[in-house]
Amino acid sequence: MRRRAATTPRGSAARSADARAPRARGARPNVLSADELLDALIVAGEPLTPAELAAKLGLAGRSKRALDAPLVELERAGRLFVNRKGELCVAAKLDIVTGAVQGHADGFGFLVPDAGGNDLFLPPSEMRKVLHGDRASAKVVGVDRRGRPEGEIVEVVQRANRKIVGRLHEERGVWFVEAENRRISQDLVVPPGERGSATRGQVVVVEIVEQPSAQREAIARVVEVLGDATDPGIEIEIALRKHALPFEWSAAADRLAAKLPASVRPIDLRGRRNLTKLPLVTIDGDNARDFDDAVYCEPAGDAHRLVVAIADVSHYVRDGDALDADARERATSVYFPRRVIPMLPEALSNELCSLKPAVDRLCVACDMRIGRDGTIASYEFYAAVMHSHARLIYSDVHRWLTANAAAAASPNRGRKESPELLPRAVETSLRHLDRVYRALFAARARRGAIDFDTAELEIAFDEAGRIDRIFPSPRNDAHRLIEECMLAANVCAASFLAERGHATLYRVHEGPPADKLAALREFLATSGLALTGGNAPQAGDYAALMARIGERPDRALFETVLLRSLAQARYSPDNVGHFGLAYDRYAHFTSPIRRYPDLLVHRALKAALAGKTYAPKGASLAELGVHCSMTERRADEASRDVLQWLKCHYMRDRVGDVFAGTISGVASFGIFVTLDGLAIDGLVHVTDLPRDYFHFDAGRHALVGERSGRVFQLAGRVRVRVVRVDLEQAKIDFALDDGRR
Repeated sequence: MRRRAATTPRGSAARSADARAPRARGARPNVLSADELLDALIVAGEPLTPAELAAKLGLAGRSKRALDAPLVELERAGRLFVNRKGELCVAAKLDIVTGAVQGHADGFGFLVPDAGGNDLFLPPSEMRKVLHGDRASAKVVGVDRRGRPEGEIVEVVQRANRKIVGRLHEERGVWFVEAENRRISQDLVVPPGERGSATRGQVVVVEIVEQPSAQREAIARVVEVLGDATDPGIEIEIALRKHALPFEWSAAADRLAAKLPASVRPIDLRGRRNLTKLPLVTIDGDNARDFDDAVYCEPAGDAHRLVVAIADVSHYVRDGDALDADARERATSVYFPRRVIPMLPEALSNELCSLKPAVDRLCVACDMRIGRDGTIASYEFYAAVMHSHARLIYSDVHRWLTANAAAAASPNRGRKESPELLPRAVETSLRHLDRVYRALFAARARRGAIDFDTAELEIAFDEAGRIDRIFPSPRNDAHRLIEECMLAANVCAASFLAERGHATLYRVHEGPPADKLAALREFLATSGLALTGGNAPQAGDYAALMARIGERPDRALFETVLLRSLAQARYSPDNVGHFGLAYDRYAHFTSPIRRYPDLLVHRALKAALAGKTYAPKGASLAELGVHCSMTERRADEASRDVLQWLKCHYMRDRVGDVFAGTISGVASFGIFVTLDGLAIDGLVHVTDLPRDYFHFDAGRHALVGERSGRVFQLAGRVRVRVVRVDLEQAKIDFALDDGRR
């Protein structure tokens, strides 16, 4: 059993920040700000007890409650430290750094300073005092063998982990849990009588009852048994808890959802345009149940009228109510294979708000005029009621578009030989949608937007819930048609609000950071390629590079490398444009059922249409932008975890099999290989390469043999054999299989 633990250092104050703050009754609470209190301590030039500080501030003999709130605020922010004598010290004068702890599976970690600057390396001896995610104060005590500043933890400011999911183990009568989150490398001891009905090897949720210290491990008790590690669906249960994804509705939200009407009522139609006769249709994947958007197109003189109708979630989910609170906490729907954790209760997401066929639904329409060159000549937003005339799926629409193009090329074929019959009005709209899509896509190319046309993976399951097969599902013209329509509506939403000076959350994407740009250029040079644009390349430079790469076999890998060089898109009220899409302003408007930022944009649009302004309750737009960006990353990480577990489960029965693949990563300890057609990654350890001494060349992204000169470089092609699958750690090991061992 691993004997690692975490806590505050020996001799540090054991009381909480609240307990250390002075307590007294008085008539002038919260008079002093945190900054004023800190300034007073700085002027004093020495540590002071709370009583001494109160005297200096003229509070002696009167209430000292005015100190309580700012003291707690300063201490929690890591700007104030209480020493062993109970004296208040200015952290900056003690060379103390406060920040978030990032653990590593190998036992060490880093303290990421709140104020920026270099991370502090925390050796295993210091990581015994904290868990990944905790906030702590530390001081620099030297440098490690790599020259990194090394820290010693002074105090744990805030504990981040209350419940942890992991696997229950027993060694020599001692029961402990190994966390699923590998960044938590310390074991959690489960005392006798605290494991309930859980048995060895099961996946459990434990609650920490005693945080770890330098002298002992964390103590925990089992509060939930999720099941055996190989149970169908267990990977999702683990991911939900590992990433702290909200998956249960509050009682208040349940009560509010139960009061919702089953259908659109006459009172809901006030002030809305009637679009029920317009042959709007939804186009989604086979398994979709939450239909956010519907589309329609018709000629309009020398242009086209494009209507994008979006579910009017804001009519039912009011700012500040229980449904809104739960939706804000989740901020996004999370999509797993075979299961969805929706942002809204299913009574809304799959029923009342969903633009289902053959029923009336409330919507907000973006009514656009699109020129033949793909420019948006004009647009209008309005509240409406619609009636979806068909629920179409991508594969069928793609077949219809392809057959329709063939029929148009051979007019004598007639309607009977065209694709499966649709209502005449829907067919006509689809033809015009196809024309508008091609005009918008051409404008996209002229604009210089980046188009990474990567294939998604589909997973087919058998009746027992096990993976039957994994296969690529490339995007087709039906996907691109809907994408271009949604992009146009999103641009109009951003423009509408910006032109009226109305604050909102933009979807922003900045250009590549300098360090990533330099690494990209270095990599491209090894492949005889170059990125134009100097130190400030534009999206068009990326697009031009992809055009030069063409359809070469390693195109997907180059797309991955180029994507990694870009900044991550995020939500912000400060518009800096969208680099990848080459838009000056862009906002998410088209998916309010599954994205909270879209719901905020809808509320802002409605307010602007009414000549009012909208400001969300309980949080600023900046705070909501940070929150929504975080929840988006959290959802992506959880989905990746589940997919990786499923891939490992799929490969367990393929140990010994040989596959072709592409080198997708290179490190000093080996090469990562992605298998063709499966997008399954595994590691070929350097010891499993041909007999030689291999050295890592970071510039070339390669391992180079000292004697043989053989090179294993990013994008290289290899054949590998599956040698080991570790389901617990969701890792796959390969060995090279090229006949040259």
